[in-house]
Amino acid sequence: MLFKLTSYIQVVYFFADEHDSVQKKTFTKWINAQFSKTPIKDMFSDLKDGRKLLDLLEGLTGSVLVKRGSTRVHALNNVNKVLQVLHQNNVELVNIGGTDIVDGNHKLTLGLIWSIILHWQVKDVMKDIMSNLQQTNSEKILLSWVRQCTRSYPEVNVLNFTTSWSDGLAFNAILHHFRPNAFSWDHVTRMSPMERLDNAFTVAKNQLNIENLLDPEDVAVQLPDKKSIIMYVTSLFAVLPKDVTMDAIREVETLPRKHKGEAEVLTCFVSLDVQRDEAGSSPRPETPSTVTEPDMELSFSEVDLDTYQTTLEEVLTWLLEAEDTLHGQEEVSDDVEEVKDQFHTHETFMMELTAHQSSVGNVLQAGNQLIAQGHLSEEEEEEIREQMTLLNSRWESLRVASMNRQARLHEVLMELQQQQLQQLSDWLTETEARIRKIETEPGAKDLDTYKEQIEQHKMLQNDLEAEQVKVNSLTHMVVVVDENSGDNATAALEEQLQSLGERWAAVCRWTEERWHKLQEVYMVWQQLQSDQVKGQYL
Repeated sequence: MLFKLTSYIQVVYFFADEHDSVQKKTFTKWINAQFSKTPIKDMFSDLKDGRKLLDLLEGLTGSVLVKRGSTRVHALNNVNKVLQVLHQNNVELVNIGGTDIVDGNHKLTLGLIWSIILHWQVKDVMKDIMSNLQQTNSEKILLSWVRQCTRSYPEVNVLNFTTSWSDGLAFNAILHHFRPNAFSWDHVTRMSPMERLDNAFTVAKNQLNIENLLDPEDVAVQLPDKKSIIMYVTSLFAVLPKDVTMDAIREVETLPRKHKGEAEVLTCFVSLDVQRDEAGSSPRPETPSTVTEPDMELSFSEVDLDTYQTTLEEVLTWLLEAEDTLHGQEEVSDDVEEVKDQFHTHETFMMELTAHQSSVGNVLQAGNQLIAQGHLSEEEEEEIREQMTLLNSRWESLRVASMNRQARLHEVLMELQQQQLQQLSDWLTETEARIRKIETEPGAKDLDTYKEQIEQHKMLQNDLEAEQVKVNSLTHMVVVVDENSGDNATAALEEQLQSLGERWAAVCRWTEERWHKLQEVYMVWQQLQSDQVKGQYL
């Protein structure tokens, strides 16, 4: 008879996904490359008071900007000044407020910095060629330039700004096209992806003075971060010849809108086993966020009213269905297993929200573009503004409600799981006292007394078997980790499980060993009794 406690903690990460961490690193390097003042270390905390943002804008605009003190009021004034300067320079921001940056909102801070990069690095660098070619889509021009540079390299076929760059060949092909004596192409093709990327970034730094904004390990992945790739490729575009033909642009227009690899959704998970000998897994959704920025392609392409209305109807139809789904979910149960099921069901719903987040942002951006194009009547413009307000409000309400339910589910689940752990601890304390009492009892003086001890032990075994059912329900414990708690959130729970596991194992081991001893002694008693009976007949 074996009793086991083989629980593991299922850790759910709802903070920034892999791309957010790459963007944080890349954007930080870009900011530090723009000015020679004290570099920032943690973008989210160092930008909160607005001073570094004003320093950045001073360098980009050439203006002198007044910075105030370090209180929260001063920080809000500084950040609001940043937003004012960006508005004056026609930098498009969607749903980003001063308090978002001062409070250190990760996604909105990344969105703000990307808007700055998009305006001063991407659009500013490409504005002349866009004007000459009478093109409005900078991404299309950049991709056309890349394909034109790499056309003579059969190993390279750049279809997008994500998966086409992970093997490192595209970066090297661009550099080799303009600097053929810098390195051997044949040698590069025999390298690993990490080595190719390191070679390209080193050559770009040494020969073109381009900062190492990307790290090879962040690019040599299944789905590299699109914004980081565009930012780096634009750095190459800025210092190399910019001859782009209309034929190259027309070729790009015939490419698939989304390359298969770019459309894949990657999720990551972490699971920790108490005894470190097994692991479980489960995909985790990225948390849906306030809509902050559009897809880059929509940002620079013309939008017509019919397309906008069709897309709006599709998004609103989905939004209404999602609201019905959320409202149709059952009340949070008080049974731990049912709450686990509810928690994972809601995870699936959250993943669907995250998947539709960009669609909502694209509709809002399309509406803004329609208004900016100036082709609408006053009635049409007012209607679109009302539609955008409604859509944004409904999305935000759905997002907040879904996250509140998620938080409630986890709160209840943690409470019920802790109750289970406390009940197990109490049962172990009682059983350990029971064992100590048994150990202090005198040995049996006759067979009948010994049989009573065996029956007593069987009762203990039955109690263990009944408790094993409860112990089994402690497997797959769920704990949500946010960016503030980090790995420490699991440490206390893991230590608690480790302690309970050791106590449970000790009780089970003692029970097994004592059972075997009782059986052995019982066999001796039976043999002695049998010998006595035989002696009476002799």
